[in-house]
Amino acid sequence: MTVPEFRPSHVVPPDGMATWAAPDAARPLVPLDPLLPVQVVERRGDWALAQCSNGWSAWVDGRLLLSVPQGPPAAGQPTARTADPRPLLAAAEGALGRYRQWVEELLAGQLDREAFAERARGTRIGAVVDGDAVWLYDARHERWCFCDGAALVPFAVAEGPTADGGPTEPAATDPARADPARADPARADRREDAGNGDRSPTTERYPPPGDGRGEGP
Repeated sequence: MTVPEFRPSHVVPPDGMATWAAPDAARPLVPLDPLLPVQVVERRGDWALAQCSNGWSAWVDGRLLLSVPQGPPAAGQPTARTADPRPLLAAAEGALGRYRQWVEELLAGQLDREAFAERARGTRIGAVVDGDAVWLYDARHERWCFCDGAALVPFAVAEGPTADGGPTEPAATDPARADPARADPARADRREDAGNGDRSPTTERYPPPGDGRGEGP
């Protein structure tokens, strides 16, 4: 019969492994079968209390167990968006630095597994970067926060879009566009005539309305 909530965390090495009734090597028990799934429920230094699917448990040398990959823990709250990921990035960087220090101390023999587990208890670090998008785990609110590069730039811009995202350079001024009269001298003459009160071809074709005193256009 399988124990409720039994979730294998390790498997026994291919050669099997010895077991003991207590973490002192004084009372040996029957060995565990090769590649048997077990769940580590307690640690004391290098010792690990391994529980089998039928509920039977014994102490083993935890250094010999093979870890079973586990999926990441689920967040307690739905994913949210953040406009400024810098606080979460700083928190993740600090937590990751502390965790790396504990790993260095464990590998150097300055910490045993029990002390390592005690220090790392409650630590949750999550960061996934995909191009300009980033997902950061907010441990305080138990949720993932999403931010993309588009959210980090101002919405109001003074220049047009560019292919490389850099500032646009002012386009060379076209004299003909800046002053149409330079491209068409005749237009300049007509504009001067209009300024002097002369009737231009436009006014001849579309005369203004009368002044209401009987005079037509």
